[in-house]
Amino acid sequence: MYNAFNMINKQDVRKGFFSSLPRSSGVLLHLTSLPGAYGIGDLGPGAFRFVDFLKASDQKYWQILPYGFTDPGSGNSPYTSFSAFAGNQLLISPELMVKDGLLDQKDLEMFSALPENKVLYKQVINIKTRLFRKAFSRFQQSHDLKDFDTFCSCNAAWLDDYSLFMALKSELSHKDWSSWPLKLARREAGELDRWRGKLSNEILYQQFLQYCFDSQWKALKKHSEAEGVGLIGDLPIYVSYDSADVWSNPHLFDLDAETLRPIYVAGVPPDYFSETGQRWGNPTYRWITQEDGKPTGGIFKWWALRLRFLLEKLDIVRVDHFRGFEAYWEIPAEEKTAVNGRWVKGPGIALFEFLEKSLHSDLPIIAEDLGVITPEVEMLRDKQGFPGMKVLQFAFDSGPSNQYLPFNYATPDCVVYTGTHDNDTTRGWFVNALSREVRSNVIRYLQCDDNEDEISWQMIRYAFSSTAKLAIIPMQDLLSLPGDCRMNTPGRAEGNWTWRCRAGDLSDDLKNRLAELTRMFGR
Repeated sequence: MYNAFNMINKQDVRKGFFSSLPRSSGVLLHLTSLPGAYGIGDLGPGAFRFVDFLKASDQKYWQILPYGFTDPGSGNSPYTSFSAFAGNQLLISPELMVKDGLLDQKDLEMFSALPENKVLYKQVINIKTRLFRKAFSRFQQSHDLKDFDTFCSCNAAWLDDYSLFMALKSELSHKDWSSWPLKLARREAGELDRWRGKLSNEILYQQFLQYCFDSQWKALKKHSEAEGVGLIGDLPIYVSYDSADVWSNPHLFDLDAETLRPIYVAGVPPDYFSETGQRWGNPTYRWITQEDGKPTGGIFKWWALRLRFLLEKLDIVRVDHFRGFEAYWEIPAEEKTAVNGRWVKGPGIALFEFLEKSLHSDLPIIAEDLGVITPEVEMLRDKQGFPGMKVLQFAFDSGPSNQYLPFNYATPDCVVYTGTHDNDTTRGWFVNALSREVRSNVIRYLQCDDNEDEISWQMIRYAFSSTAKLAIIPMQDLLSLPGDCRMNTPGRAEGNWTWRCRAGDLSDDLKNRLAELTRMFGR
């Protein structure tokens, strides 16, 4: 019965939200990479100036990575968060807190020793935690709490559990929730009430941080809307096991009823790039009940809440690992690698139809459909009218039939990238990663010189000239930066997500060069 949810008539496709968008372009730059003087990019004046830069260079979109509160124990990856809803408190601008009277100007001197071009997470966390505690104390003493109470009430569906979860993490030595006292891990009502009373002020502190994040985000969103710059965000398909989401909704995940540990975890099977595949470790969703094979009660509603919340902050959402909605690789949790997994049918079209009805609109989703994609995944994507992704760094390692070469794009309803956050910079890729044959292909297709100084802009030109309706360029490629400036190296546990743009990088020369190319190719 459940497989029927995934059946799609090949002729039953439609135009989604993307069909009405004009030909355009944008820049990929995560919030932590924004320039600024406070150790890490944030939602303050640096973000506003970047929107102004995009406007001046005729860009219509700013793409970011997930903005959730990251786990230092997992390398500060934005794809490993304590919540699918909460914002990363490290993105709160201390400069704006000074303007709001929550901090003093002299407090900002604490950041003076931090570098401009790299995030040192440990130091940033220590400094910002001290300042946020001070800001919270001042907020309690001197601010009208009416707006704060309204925010807490409107977001109670996720905020109550999240703020308690984070307060408990702090109180219980940051252990994962399955290691908490059993009554607490199982969320027995009396035990929850007891801890809410004991940790009431810490819970308020966590709510305060989310209130500050939300207020600063709304101001940035208002500015971007005024300047005609849309925000594209990122929605990871899975959530972390050690998260408020799993702790507060264990029935939505494949967890053992006794141990509360995952029965199955997510990943991808062995392929050309990895003999053992990838074992991500996220718990898989309990999409169906074992008894009758129907959707589990509540899982679709949780997804609707998640997407609705995201779309209050973003204009378009890129859904990571889209193929997992058609079928996902399920790995027994006791397995150390992804080898002994199996494909299991996902929720398919039923989920997206439910989300459309819940949101009363077409879904503004970009499907991350990279890698080995089956016809069934393509049918699911096309049924909903979601644009897929084309990455030019993947285009040159085979012949003229390569699907990532622009002349093979079957439809303009796609998004072309020179590279993504998981790729090397284009310059680093050209210099360090290519065989002689592939490098020759690049030069031949782009009709350019063998010049590493200009290869990034040759690729940008190739992307902009393509038929793809939307072109997104990583900031590192606009700056022609080498490989040591890449954002992430998959499989490397440390040293990722630290790169930052410097204020001087957003020059008039760069703005004018990008604007000229944008106008030349009608974007």
